[in-house]
Amino acid sequence: MQSLSQKQWTPIAIAKKAAEYLAVKGAKVLDVGSGIGKFCLTAAHFYPDSFYFGVEQRHELVHYAQTTQRYLDINNVSFIHANITQVNFHQFDHFYFYNSFFENLDQENAIDDHIETSYGLYAYYSRYLKSMLNDKPSGTRVVTYQSFGEVIPIDYSMKDLAYDSLLQLWVKD
Repeated sequence: MQSLSQKQWTPIAIAKKAAEYLAVKGAKVLDVGSGIGKFCLTAAHFYPDSFYFGVEQRHELVHYAQTTQRYLDINNVSFIHANITQVNFHQFDHFYFYNSFFENLDQENAIDDHIETSYGLYAYYSRYLKSMLNDKPSGTRVVTYQSFGEVIPIDYSMKDLAYDSLLQLWVKD
């Protein structure tokens, strides 16, 4: 897992900056494609007044995230083993997205060979997330990292950029 970390999971500095923006007291934050839980665990540690949920389709990665959570004894985080299309977005207030659909395009840097690679699947997931974000109320916050912006609906405004514009902080108007 550590060898994949550079390309697959959020750096700690990015996680802290993203969490700072998303950490509204009592908010429920969903990490779309949470992998081993690095963003959620970092955010939950530094911002304990919010609740963090990671959704990940690989059972093995959810297991690693849950094991780390228990080891660190962090109680304001939970991991969901599911495909993003199986998640009820109405249960969450704000969202973190580290371009987790890109793996459907880039087999060379894949975590494993369990996920189909196709532009159609990438486009489907991107449209799906965009439609879910579109249905959220005014004030919804989204942070994207290394994303092309295709998942952000037009009625969201960018509030800040960081880390050479790779980290983008959004809010729904």
